Amino acid sequence: MIGLVLAAGAGRRLRPYTDTLPKALVPVDGETTILDLTLKNFAEIGLTEVAIVVGYRKEAVYDRKEALEAKYGLKLTLVDNDKAEEWNNAYSLWCAREVLKRGVILANGDTVHPVSVEKTLLAARGDGKKIILALDTVKHLADEEMKVITAEGKGVQRITKLMDPATATGEYIGVTLIEAEAAEELADALKATFERDPDLYYEDGYQELVHRGFTVDVEPIGDVKWVEIDNHDDLAKGREIACQY
Repeated sequence: MIGLVLAAGAGRRLRPYTDTLPKALVPVDGETTILDLTLKNFAEIGLTEVAIVVGYRKEAVYDRKEALEAKYGLKLTLVDNDKAEEWNNAYSLWCAREVLKRGVILANGDTVHPVSVEKTLLAARGDGKKIILALDTVKHLADEEMKVITAEGKGVQRITKLMDPATATGEYIGVTLIEAEAAEELADALKATFERDPDLYYEDGYQELVHRGFTVDVEPIGDVKWVEIDNHDDLAKGREIACQY
């Protein structure tokens, strides 16, 4: 199993930082970036290889590749997304379809979270689970969050931002454990998703799998501090908690 980071997005709401950097390289603790924190987590759980999907301002990631490898003791492979500024991240994850065949822990490139999330997912492996989503069942939800409804023993029933928060079981935080045996089915679902609409999320690919009868499991992460950084308010929150990790 290896790490996988989606870091192709432009993050325009974080300008001026993202005028020259992808969102994953925005600093959250001194010179420490969101990507640094994710790589640190991966190294701490014993991973030795990480693939990073890059697109917008990808040269900034290429420039730092060797330094990041040396700092975290990881072998990094960069996967180019040729449509990063045109299409949404269902296509971005599909670009890593060969990587998925090795089994991955996937982390969005804009999520600041503690290593306990990865540890929780690893501890939940087994019993035939092929895809396990990290779920926050504590946070009070609003309209912007990627919300999930689950059913006892059946996993995810619905995953979308477009639902009444009061009906949701919790929020998907942007970290998933994907076993190798799920790779081909997931890649096919992602392809169907972006071919239907290039603006769809990879979470819509998860929903496609559910519609096909595939069980997508979840694992609650407990009461931990994390944030998805989309705008400057989120960045301020990220900087408050990043120094704790």
